[in-house]
Amino acid sequence: MVKVAFFTNDLKNIDAHFGSGEQFAVYDVNAEGFALSGVIPTGEERTEGRVELLQNEHVDIMYCVEIGPAAAAKVVNSKIFPIKYKEVVSIETELSKLQTMIATNPPPFIKKILEARG
Repeated sequence: MVKVAFFTNDLKNIDAHFGSGEQFAVYDVNAEGFALSGVIPTGEERTEGRVELLQNEHVDIMYCVEIGPAAAAKVVNSKIFPIKYKEVVSIETELSKLQTMIATNPPPFIKKILEARG
C-alpha cells in the first residue's frame, strides 16, 4: 500500500498550491484499489508545518499544482516524493493510474515505497 496526498480545493481535482492550499486529501492505494483515508486542513501552517502534517499521515507521495524549490527540498528531505502538475488534474484519474502502476509495473520509486512498507 502507498499513502498519497493531493492538495485540493474541491476534493475532486489536484488544484491547489502546496503553500496556499487549504487542505489535502489522503488516500491509501494498492493493486486492488484505493480509498480515502482522510481530509486534512492545513490551516495557517507554513512549509514546515505542512510537511509535518504530511509526515503525521505517513504520506509517501504528494501531488500539487505548484511547489517552490525550497518547499520541494523539505518535502523530499522528509522522504515524501512530490509530484507537481502545471494544470488541474482529476484525483480519480491519478488514483487509477497509480493503482494500475502498482498492479503491473511500478517505477523504481514506488517499488522502494512498497518494499519499505513491507
